Amino acid sequence: MPTVLTPRQILDRLVAFPTVSRDSNLALVDWVEEYLEGFGITAHRVWNAERTKAALYAHVGPEVAGGVILSGH
Repeated sequence: MPTVLTPRQILDRLVAFPTVSRDSNLALVDWVEEYLEGFGITAHRVWNAERTKAALYAHVGPEVAGGVILSGH
């Protein structure tokens, strides 16, 4: 059973990661991906050319056409 965090706990963890644009964001991406996996959610990374940064996409729900994407920056 995964650890369920409150929205506040999730935000506390997210803002604690140093993600200034000159540095890698992979520690943050690793944490989010691992947290989602605990709930059976598969995430997919889209890498930058140097593979030092990644965007993370996760799909929740049935595999059907259409849907909504949420993006954070």
